[in-house]
Amino acid sequence: MSTATTASLTGVTAATAGLVLLLLMLHAPLTDAQPMPWQLCNTSSGNYTANSTYQANIRYLATSLPAYASSSPSLFASGSSGAPPDSIYALALCRGDTTNASSCAACVAAAIRSAQQLCPLAKSATIYDDPCILRFSNEAFPISPPYNRGIYVAWNYDNVSAAVAPAFAAAVARLVNATADYAAADSVRRFGTGEEAFDATYPRIYSLAQCTPDMTAADCRSCLGDMIAQMTPKYFVARPGGRVLGVRCNFRFETYPFFFGQPLLQLPGPSPSPAPPMTGAGEKSKNKTSAILAISIPTVAVVLAIGVGVAWFCSWRWRSRRLAAKTLRPNSSLDDMQSFGSLILDLSTLRTATDDFSEHRRLGEGGFGVVYKGDLPEGQEIAVKRLAQTSRQGIEELKTELLLVAKLNHNNLVRLIGVCLEENEKILVYEYMPNRSLDTILFDVEKIKELDWERRFKIINGIARGLQYLHEDSQLKIVHRDLKASNVLLDSAYNPKISDFGLAKIFGRDQSQVITHRIAGTYGYMPPEYAMRGQYSIKSDVFSFGVLVLEIITGRRNFGSYGSDHDVDLIYVAWEHWTSDIAIELIDPSLGNNYPIDKVLKCIHIGLLCVQPKPADRPLMSAVNVMLSSTVRLPSLSRPAFCYQEIGASSDVNSEQNLLGPYNSTKMYQDEAPVTELEPR
Repeated sequence: MSTATTASLTGVTAATAGLVLLLLMLHAPLTDAQPMPWQLCNTSSGNYTANSTYQANIRYLATSLPAYASSSPSLFASGSSGAPPDSIYALALCRGDTTNASSCAACVAAAIRSAQQLCPLAKSATIYDDPCILRFSNEAFPISPPYNRGIYVAWNYDNVSAAVAPAFAAAVARLVNATADYAAADSVRRFGTGEEAFDATYPRIYSLAQCTPDMTAADCRSCLGDMIAQMTPKYFVARPGGRVLGVRCNFRFETYPFFFGQPLLQLPGPSPSPAPPMTGAGEKSKNKTSAILAISIPTVAVVLAIGVGVAWFCSWRWRSRRLAAKTLRPNSSLDDMQSFGSLILDLSTLRTATDDFSEHRRLGEGGFGVVYKGDLPEGQEIAVKRLAQTSRQGIEELKTELLLVAKLNHNNLVRLIGVCLEENEKILVYEYMPNRSLDTILFDVEKIKELDWERRFKIINGIARGLQYLHEDSQLKIVHRDLKASNVLLDSAYNPKISDFGLAKIFGRDQSQVITHRIAGTYGYMPPEYAMRGQYSIKSDVFSFGVLVLEIITGRRNFGSYGSDHDVDLIYVAWEHWTSDIAIELIDPSLGNNYPIDKVLKCIHIGLLCVQPKPADRPLMSAVNVMLSSTVRLPSLSRPAFCYQEIGASSDVNSEQNLLGPYNSTKMYQDEAPVTELEPR
């Protein structure tokens, strides 16, 4: 009976890949080797004590991470909980061929339990299981080299015969590298599977590759490439199967199918030996020659025609991508150009999908263009955002939104499907949200009845998770700058998706705030330090989130009418009710009595906490998520900043008004001392 061997590597880099600890000699096949899960316990991170705050954070992880991972389109979740020195960072990834969300959630939940059993009291642990990977630690995880702080290697103990070993190794190398290319190009899951024909002994070779979806295509390919280059010659020479499991990327190959579904790519096997030439004489040979010519000449003609067609298509695609690159220069990098090249869509496809941008397909109109509903040939529903051709701002918005959204991947962010830049058109295509934007329901007298308390709380939670991803968990640190009800879209289950990243800004990881002489956004959602002084940071979005929470609880728009004489700021009204102990009167009457009063009051408290006058007093979104999901004691409140807008003033300033110019339409008041500028960390 054949056996399989496994090894674990901790802190693997190019320099230390050879430090291997052989653990066990086990039975084959590989999937029946050492029973999973496989664990790596990092003792260098130290231990926590029983019933400590760190253990409480692990328990919170157990209640939230499985749901986050299983509800994500990419079956991936990462984030942090708690404050230093008890902060815990976590990551969970389910295999891309996982058949349903419940099996993903069950695997992640079991992995958390296994980590506590197999690595008792360890602050840092990694669990590799089928079909999921889990890691938690008191330190943040890198998303750049070295990608993996601990990997697990396993291989089949059988040998491929010496006669075919070189050809088999070459076939495996082709397949795993092609699968890695496929996985890196998959912008949603960073996942690929492959199949390659080989010989009579091993009719097929199968492979799988995956990275965490928050990695860029280049980083994913680099991570997989390093693994393949280091581990294949060291452990997998003449082996009919093997795998390398890392937190950030992993790959596997076998001579039997080990994943669900059909392979996503197929490679042809080795070229067969040429057939012996046919011989003959006289009329019989002549007839065969004529028959061959009769078949081959039309075939050659067809091949030439196909070749010309392919060449024309490739030339057209090249011109389209060159146009895209020209439109997005000069601020876009080469990596950015390559990252969205695969997203280009044909204008003819979008015309067909929208009935040539018909009025009956119109969903709405914003500051930069019109949005239409479309249906792709395969049945996928899409939202087609057609930017105004004459709008200079439209180009800037497209540039920012395309280069940002293409790199972001979270269940509470709208997903970009493609872009079209033909014939002077500037079109962005997104997943379609059946319930449109939050404002169309929240501020409609009849439709607001659709939003019971459970749905409102789901929306608040989802927006908070999306913002935490932008601010703290994504590969980029992003300030949205225009978070408002109309930029929160709702899917068929009322799950919120943050949209419209045209005004977003990328921060350096060590950057706390930026000062600009031009402002952009929407009055009513802007914090005072931004509207008055041009300061913006992630705490600017926190302020906007606080306004949104108060709007969702009250069902009233900020600057909505509270009296017959003038429009009053919602923050002011909420503060007055809170300090007078009548906050319950703020609650939207359409909810009736069907809501938990303690949760609603907690949300009002969080909303007021997020609109504190000083940015430093506003919580991080990770802290907001802890407050929303636990019974922690909330911080005390200071009097918030109040913003009064004159009647008739426009609330949308997407045109970016100069801070040095007059405030003809809006007056901003703050009854606290000026906001202290934050120093970069």
